[in-house]
Amino acid sequence: MSAPFVLRPRVVAPSDDTVSARFRSSVEVDPVFGALAPFCVDDEVTDIFVNGSSGLFVDRGRGTEAVEGWSMSEREVRDLAVALVASGGRHIDDQAPCVDVRLRSGIRVHAVLAPVSTSGTALSIRVPRVRAADLEALSALGTFADGQLDWLRRLVAARANILITGGTGTGKTTLLAALLAAAPTDERIVTIEDVAELRLTHPHHVALEARQPNLEGAGGISLARLVRESLRMRPDRLVVGECRGEEVRELLTALNTGHDGGAGTLHASGLHDVPARLEALGALAAMDTTALARQVVSAFTVVLHLERSPAGQRRIAQAGTFSLVGERLGIDEVHPW
Repeated sequence: MSAPFVLRPRVVAPSDDTVSARFRSSVEVDPVFGALAPFCVDDEVTDIFVNGSSGLFVDRGRGTEAVEGWSMSEREVRDLAVALVASGGRHIDDQAPCVDVRLRSGIRVHAVLAPVSTSGTALSIRVPRVRAADLEALSALGTFADGQLDWLRRLVAARANILITGGTGTGKTTLLAALLAAAPTDERIVTIEDVAELRLTHPHHVALEARQPNLEGAGGISLARLVRESLRMRPDRLVVGECRGEEVRELLTALNTGHDGGAGTLHASGLHDVPARLEALGALAAMDTTALARQVVSAFTVVLHLERSPAGQRRIAQAGTFSLVGERLGIDEVHPW
């Protein structure tokens, strides 16, 4: 296996944006990336997309842009996908044509082989450009205002259970990592993710990552199982990087049995769409709407909803608290700052 990426702090001349510069990073790219290597070391590129042999697109914070003059055959794209997934310790083939993997550098690769991807093998690569962010740094970048910063610190100190929501690329994982970095150093944090992305500066952090089955279909470990296992690890704060299925049942159970200071993230288009998303996940876990509503209201202290502007600015757009509307789950917008 070739050498992994190495993230190195990038030295930037002092400026008014010194906090932003402190948390930027560049990468030394592994040869396995081949023709994509120049985009991985471009400090502005956060996402790289390969759509089979038909095109390469990158995102520099202003939306996706086509790369002119790029060319690669479907065979070459498939071989690249196999090599990248293998470098992250997983496998991709016709029996397992969709794989998500994190390299040791923190770069995340998602691959879908043809013919599942009808336009050819599809690669989605996310390159981390923020390292070890804390609340002060995110405040300086405009993620939230000074009043919100003080409120977030109080939430962490009070061991509030926090649900962070938003669309893809809105900064949910980054905000979650910053909140956890503010937790007292004598607390034990256990994080559970499908693909481990959380990069914490906290000194006592145990990261658990789900595992795909082997070629014989055995050995897979789900998020739901990891949540159950984590309860035996005496966590002071239990975190699920993204709720996307039946693991929501175990998380709600944990947060309702004394595990304060926990957190999770959830994809949602808007704050008022969160109850419907949770009801859908609850259905996957065989929870009826009444049981789900009562557990959610008891489990979570606050919801933070993030949005990303067309210019690439990520910010806390709304906050809310869960409520019961009859026997169904509701949410009320709050302005505590």
